[in-house]
Amino acid sequence: MIQDIYPHRLRNEFVPDRPVDPEGWLFRFEGESLLCAIDGDAVRLPRVKDILSAGERRYLFALDDVPCYLDMAGEKGGDDGLEWAQVRTLRRRVAGPREVIFAAWTAFQLYNWYRDNRFCGRCGGETALAPDERAVMCHKCNRRIYPRIIPAVIVGVTNGDEILMTKYRGRDIPYYALIAGFTEIGETLEQTVAREVMEEAGLRVKNIRYYKSQPWAIVDDLLAGFYCDVDGSTEIHMDATELKEAVWVRREDVIGQPNDFSLTNEMMLVFRDGKEPR
Repeated sequence: MIQDIYPHRLRNEFVPDRPVDPEGWLFRFEGESLLCAIDGDAVRLPRVKDILSAGERRYLFALDDVPCYLDMAGEKGGDDGLEWAQVRTLRRRVAGPREVIFAAWTAFQLYNWYRDNRFCGRCGGETALAPDERAVMCHKCNRRIYPRIIPAVIVGVTNGDEILMTKYRGRDIPYYALIAGFTEIGETLEQTVAREVMEEAGLRVKNIRYYKSQPWAIVDDLLAGFYCDVDGSTEIHMDATELKEAVWVRREDVIGQPNDFSLTNEMMLVFRDGKEPR
């Protein structure tokens, strides 16, 4: 999965007032675009010394021993050898390096958080960086705001040697995925599993068992993967406003996605190989 970058390590410890290293990587975003270089099937990030804008370089984290900074200039200017690439589609354009794509996604999540919390949602006061932890704080009402992490589920619904596979409506993605959805207020993850399967496929489920989790920074998610068994009727009643296809697929017919970045893909292949938790 995208976070599996060993032997590399994302060091996300909070380090206040870290000096700017000109050899560090610099992330500059504009909307959902990242300034980078695409060399064949690989992405390359600019160094701090490569970008001449006068904006603040805000320390984010380190990848191994390479410090990574966010360019707060907010200027969508041209730089020789670099281009603006859509963060959401970056994993479909390039093969890696995996650790660079994961760092870019994580930086994008922090960029959105900083951008969306320049002012306090409670009193409207301007916020500033907290000195002691990764947070922004409002000096007017003393509220602290932390990076947003949204829980969601990925669900492998099984019926013996078959698994429910779907394609979402309105998305330009040709390959299959699994049932997925966000956890609602007052809901457990297990209740999310049962509700999402019922809403999207009209199926009841039982024997809900946890598999694995994954950060998915593009939409601030922490994904929790579950397998479960269909309970009763196997007839699919698809929500056509949400899905364009929902089918039962036998183990031997499961085809994975083009890359191995997603929890969804891993769960499909684990089922194909008969290794899902029982």
